Amino acid sequence: MNTNAHTNTTADADAESTAMGRRSLLAGAAALGLGSAAFGTAAHAAGTQSRSHTKAGRFQGKSVLITGATSGIGRAAAKAFAGEGAHVGFCGRRTELGRQVEREIQDSGGEATYIEADVRVEAQVRGFVDRVASRYGGIDIAFNNAGIGGGKLPHEMSVEEWDDVQATNARGVFLAIKYEIPHMLKAQRGVIICTSSSAAEQARPQSAAYTASKRAVQGMVKSAALAYGPKGIRLNALLPGTTDTAFVRPPGTPDAAWAQYKQAWGPLNVDGLERMADAEEIARAVLGLASDDFPYMTGASITVDGGSTAGRKMIQPSGT
Repeated sequence: MNTNAHTNTTADADAESTAMGRRSLLAGAAALGLGSAAFGTAAHAAGTQSRSHTKAGRFQGKSVLITGATSGIGRAAAKAFAGEGAHVGFCGRRTELGRQVEREIQDSGGEATYIEADVRVEAQVRGFVDRVASRYGGIDIAFNNAGIGGGKLPHEMSVEEWDDVQATNARGVFLAIKYEIPHMLKAQRGVIICTSSSAAEQARPQSAAYTASKRAVQGMVKSAALAYGPKGIRLNALLPGTTDTAFVRPPGTPDAAWAQYKQAWGPLNVDGLERMADAEEIARAVLGLASDDFPYMTGASITVDGGSTAGRKMIQPSGT
């Protein structure tokens, strides 16, 4: 198999998938009256909450493996785990970004190793997991986070596009679990957290492929939690809501314009907190689930979405 050719082709597919998600957001911006002309000036209204309460050293000396950590939630989690003393091995396909995250962690005094790997390729997943386990003496915690979007109606989506979403979001999680578990069985302990999505509980018209893949993650977690709980291994699914990352922000959007969009988007889409999450907030949820604070939690699906699935905003037409 020509891995380089495969990676280039699928990377192009990922770029198109991400672009589709961004186009969806832009369509939402138009519905909010935030056309390109209005994407000019505004201050960011939502304040950033303090992160000073994190417990330094909670993961001192622990070996943490993360898939999909070159950006977004995975990147934030890698930095957060390392900041609390963990040895972090992480993967992603974008080598330049991976090396950058590795340097940032090391420059801050943390320990991290980036390994290029594509979660759709079994040999690469196995090699990545085994290299992290070998370097850091096993795997205490795994955060299976790699994923892509897929914003098309079913009849407009090609079979190849559908398969790529499932191969990344569902099969990729399966492969990670498959090769993480043997290392954890040796130690008779471990924690695995898998990224699902609030979209698994609250679908959208163009999210069939994405929602199906994220529901699959929940099913895998439930089943695996039953299988490996007696061996001291806990598995839980994390369901983030829309998070302020490059995954959703249209490229080239000025900061002020993006702040304006988010300010309008939040109250119309997130019933509880009325704003998007930031990646560091979701990372804190990951660290909480990975810690010793929840020793009796396994097989659960934890929604961290600011209350968007707790209700459903009903936007009334003008004049009603």
